[in-house]
Amino acid sequence: MANETTRILGLDPGLRRTGWGVIESEGSRLRWIAHGVVAPNEKAPFSERLLHLLEQVGEVCAAYSCDEAAIEEVFVNVNPASTLKLGHARAAVMLAPARAGLSVAEYAPTLIKKAVVGAGQADKSQIAFMVKRLLPASGDVKADAADALAVAVTHAHHRRFKTIAVRGAA
Repeated sequence: MANETTRILGLDPGLRRTGWGVIESEGSRLRWIAHGVVAPNEKAPFSERLLHLLEQVGEVCAAYSCDEAAIEEVFVNVNPASTLKLGHARAAVMLAPARAGLSVAEYAPTLIKKAVVGAGQADKSQIAFMVKRLLPASGDVKADAADALAVAVTHAHHRRFKTIAVRGAA
């Protein structure tokens, strides 16, 4: 059976900066397609910033013909108001691929770090270093986009194991 190529959109949600990264997964091979950051105007009203996130991530889904999406789960911040705002941003970012008909998987930050770096307490520079090693064509990726690519890589690994398990059960 030939390996199926799947285009995965990874998302690292934030109200100020939402990182995104698109990769292709074919079996155990990963290939970088694109990455970037959506940065709404910080002076715009909250609702307009959320709408900007929704629209821009939706455009990324369409522009790169994504098949699936994955997003980093929210972590609880010390400041409840900040956590709530991050939750709103995460919802807007999550709705864009859902609106485009994509399934959206969620991964905990520690799982993403473990999948990409091998340690659940890795810092952003370690993630960026490993993303560059795993996806050399991506070049020098900044933190938000590197985190998003790490989410996509995590999803590629986990979906592969799920596929193998399902095929093995058949």
